Amino acid sequence: MSRSLYKGPYVDEKLLKKIDGKKPADAGVIKTWARRSVISPEMVGFTFGVHNGRDHIEVLVAEEMVGHKFGEFSPTKKFHRHGGKMQKELEQKKKEAEIAAAKAAKASA
Repeated sequence: MSRSLYKGPYVDEKLLKKIDGKKPADAGVIKTWARRSVISPEMVGFTFGVHNGRDHIEVLVAEEMVGHKFGEFSPTKKFHRHGGKMQKELEQKKKEAEIAAAKAAKASA
């Protein structure tokens, strides 16, 4: 749910202090744990290291990101893949079909 309009967006005060008076080129990576903080227009061009629970993921803030939260650009879960034994069998059949198609194409040429 979004924040009510009369309260305005939440921007972490410490984060604003870290970028105050600096230029994006010489600021480097600014580490932050404030995933709930909204990206404001003053932050455009800066690179933030947003913590995902284990390490900091670098996020270069662009114009399109203004209004979104830092947590949206630093996923906390890593997708491995679906499946198991059945998925491995399907992948094996697909590889065999590709090899057979390549051999057929080579033989006809």
